[in-house]
Amino acid sequence: MSRNYKFHNKEGLYFVSFATVNWVDVFVRQVYFNVLVESIIYCRANKGMQLYAYCFMPSHVHLIFRSANGNPAELIRDFKRYTSRKMIKTIKNNSQESRREWLLKKFEEAAIAKSNVSKYQFWQHHNKPIELWSEKVIKQKMEYIHNNPIQSGFVTEPIQWKYSSARNFQDDHTILRIDEVGFIS
Repeated sequence: MSRNYKFHNKEGLYFVSFATVNWVDVFVRQVYFNVLVESIIYCRANKGMQLYAYCFMPSHVHLIFRSANGNPAELIRDFKRYTSRKMIKTIKNNSQESRREWLLKKFEEAAIAKSNVSKYQFWQHHNKPIELWSEKVIKQKMEYIHNNPIQSGFVTEPIQWKYSSARNFQDDHTILRIDEVGFIS
């Protein structure tokens, strides 16, 4: 793995993106988005996550965050571990999930290819953390995150995407609360 994609500064502000295995569109139902929201709320309350921006897409997640405990790698590891287990359980128990067998088969196949995964692999292993060191870079990454649903053709304005902090910057905190970076308006 490249030196550029590691958590070197334990107190740093980071941009991370991580995707489901094979970029499978899993987050297409409210119940699945709820798993991500609940996990973020838990990490904020119990793991020292400071969240500055986010966007949950059908197959991937973008975050700008800091670990108040100085453990960004462990924080993301725990978030991914928890959400993967919870997602598998939620998929299995969702009687409305028409793709249940197909989804579980994709996650099983991904696990077979990895020696360090037992039954299912939900997330791809890499996070590609990028430390954000200046106001300009922070704004660039926030713009990228908030425009991701537009680039994917889901909406025409960032605030139209329900699971994005673009709404927080319009004073809509109905999904998640975020922390203030300070200089972002």
